[in-house]
Amino acid sequence: MLTRRCVALALCAAASALAAPAARAQEPFRIGLILPMTGPNSATGRHIDAAVKLYMSQNGDTVAGRKIEVIVKDDTGAADLTKRLAQELVVNDKANAIAGFGLTPLALAAAPVATQAKIPMLVLAAGTAIITEQSPFIVRTSFTLPQYTVPFAEWIAKQGSRTVVTLVSDYAPGLDSAKAFKETFEKAGGKVLDELRAPLRSPDFSPFLQKARDLKPDALFIFVPNGQGAQMMKQAAERELEKAGIKIYATGDVTDDDSLNEMGDGVLGMITAHHYSAAHKSPENEAFVKAFKAQAKFRPSFMAVGGYDGMRLIYEALKKTNGASDGAALVEAMKGMSWTSPRGPISIDPRTRDIVQNVYIRKIERGADGELYNMEFETIPNVKDPVKEAKK
Repeated sequence: MLTRRCVALALCAAASALAAPAARAQEPFRIGLILPMTGPNSATGRHIDAAVKLYMSQNGDTVAGRKIEVIVKDDTGAADLTKRLAQELVVNDKANAIAGFGLTPLALAAAPVATQAKIPMLVLAAGTAIITEQSPFIVRTSFTLPQYTVPFAEWIAKQGSRTVVTLVSDYAPGLDSAKAFKETFEKAGGKVLDELRAPLRSPDFSPFLQKARDLKPDALFIFVPNGQGAQMMKQAAERELEKAGIKIYATGDVTDDDSLNEMGDGVLGMITAHHYSAAHKSPENEAFVKAFKAQAKFRPSFMAVGGYDGMRLIYEALKKTNGASDGAALVEAMKGMSWTSPRGPISIDPRTRDIVQNVYIRKIERGADGELYNMEFETIPNVKDPVKEAKK
């Protein structure tokens, strides 16, 4: 009797041990998506949220035996709230990864939470170069400002502009962009006459644009974050810079697809540099734009493609780990991953955990549908973040 009882107990214990991993494998993989869904940067949240939903509708909500759950939190663009939401997602919602981060201060606020919790943190929007250095668990699918500012400054110098004024928003990405532009442009033999900085919150660009006009440079280089471009370009048109012989160049954040049609004919012919346009010519992008517009009812911006690719990165990493949610293993799986995105070929630099991608020089033109588009005419392939490359 004792022998049979011992055998039965042993079998029960073995069955329980086998059942435990199986039960754990069925637990959902929870992604805390922290976005500015309201406030001045709500367009960022709207596009990324729509892209995440599109990816899941196309690829299912189960990966390697794990049900995917996305928990969206609105940080309103406030860094202190972002950090609190990240902590709540980890502690209360048992998030296995956090993602989003519409502005650099928000990403920097959440970085210590990812480090302490040892979970992946996917930066889908913010573009300051130093972000991935703030935690070994951060991986970025968006961009860095120097990534397209440096090749653009080189390109502008080749067009014959000898003097430039820079006008950027006064926060980390803007400062990144201005610094990268000046160093590159002056190395190419040009001169930056002045570096103007507009406040990030409630900006009035008029006095800065007037000062730039008074300095009479060959060109004006502009960076403002997603959502502020329409106001910038309206006020630039009022100053008639082009009539004064000043060419306007900008990063693609300024002429984002979400707000480009609000800018009117005054921006036709304007040249920008960026990593994504809804007009990008490829089968992958044509399918993406068609599906996105059908589901979201508006055309995708560069923020949308950052969210779309971020979800793919999580899905593919989970496949590599066979559904295991260990943060370090997932980040390791993400390093070096590559695929063809709607924006073109991309990969994750295994050394920096930053995205490697093409940079496109574009001109604003009217499409066959009557809308304005950033039409690409030159490609600089496989660009890494130049700030981190300089540190090698």
